[in-house]
Amino acid sequence: MQEKVIEIKDVTKTYKLYNKPSDRLRENFSITHKNYHRDHDALQGISLDVYKGECIGIIGTNGSGKSTLLKIVTGVVAPTSGTLEIKGKISALLELGAGFNQEYTGIENIYLNGTMVGFTKEEMDGKLQSIIDFADIGEFINQPVKTYSSGMFARLAFAVAINVDPDILIVDEALSVGDIFFQSKCYQKFMDLKEAGKTILFVSHDLGSIIKYCDRSLLIHHGKQIAVGKSSEIVDIYKKILVNQFDEKDVEKLLNKENPEENDNKENSEHEDAADEINETENLQTNELDGIWKNQMLNNSNAVTYGNGVADIIDYAIIDEKGKLNFSISKGSNFSIRMKIQFYQDVKQPIFAYTLKDVKGTEITGTNTMLEKQTIDQVKAGEIVTVNFDQNMCLQSGNYLLALGCTGFENGNFTVYSRLYDVCNLQVVSDHDTVGYVDMGTKVTYL
Repeated sequence: MQEKVIEIKDVTKTYKLYNKPSDRLRENFSITHKNYHRDHDALQGISLDVYKGECIGIIGTNGSGKSTLLKIVTGVVAPTSGTLEIKGKISALLELGAGFNQEYTGIENIYLNGTMVGFTKEEMDGKLQSIIDFADIGEFINQPVKTYSSGMFARLAFAVAINVDPDILIVDEALSVGDIFFQSKCYQKFMDLKEAGKTILFVSHDLGSIIKYCDRSLLIHHGKQIAVGKSSEIVDIYKKILVNQFDEKDVEKLLNKENPEENDNKENSEHEDAADEINETENLQTNELDGIWKNQMLNNSNAVTYGNGVADIIDYAIIDEKGKLNFSISKGSNFSIRMKIQFYQDVKQPIFAYTLKDVKGTEITGTNTMLEKQTIDQVKAGEIVTVNFDQNMCLQSGNYLLALGCTGFENGNFTVYSRLYDVCNLQVVSDHDTVGYVDMGTKVTYL
């Protein structure tokens, strides 16, 4: 029987929000006990059992309550209601360096944090060198941390938290500190702890890492528990939330899949699902006329747009292999980039293009209708053209920026009719990555 190390039962956290600081004082001294606050439920009825050696992912949009839950588990804040039982020592990568004393040296802060976790000086003596080697900040280890750069501070804080041999490790978006070499070392240490059978709670917006590392995942939305289950299935539900297509039926389908004995009406449900798919397809076709795709993308409010006004890119979409609007695409799957262009003047042989860039702005890939030898001879004023780029996703997991363009040549001169730079986010999800940006689909054989 598996040993239960974390037991969360119906945990709720409610905060009192005041419009101004004086309202708190007025409420405390009110003779009539008048309330000057409004309640905010950061968490509502969260329940989760975590077993020894499990890696549990916790996902949700910003403000959903993920960090609040982790603070309750670590004892930083107390729940308003519900119970929590923990077995074992916890090391948390929440707010790196939160317990550091700015006047102490790096060495002194290592011992200070060890004491806070519950280790004796003798125990920390044995861990000291491994922490120093992992942080790799040289002679600065003997200097007050107030003299550290932000990078050195984060490296030391991470090294202390992850090298104290915890029974339970809690990670909240903290594996991406320092340069790429230190990040690689962080992920390797993370994997070492997982392979050593440590229990891990892992919060991340990197859905590829959630699928790759986590045995199960918990999805929280607006403080409410949506579902717990296999990470890949929970991520699928989360992606629907991201594009405002979430329905409680999605959770019901997941639960029914996990409990086949409850599927007495399986045949009927399959007919209903088929009808739903037909309706979804019809809705997608209707949306082509309505011009509302872009409202369901993860858009960049600072996108650069320009052109000479002859045409406008009025709508765009990323469409997954199921024909649904979705900015999160699984590596190896087919997907489409679609855009709709309104023309205000006659244009000969317009060129439609897209480009994908990394977060540093490097162009990774892209194409256009001229390169693909799929140009249109002429478009009349008043026409709307919808162009679709179909391809297979071979990029590594990560976040990319999509740029779109409608250009052409007038009197031999290259002309931009409409261009949207870095207009939205395209996220690639994968549980298997190779080196570099592109996966060549390599197959290994031994001869």
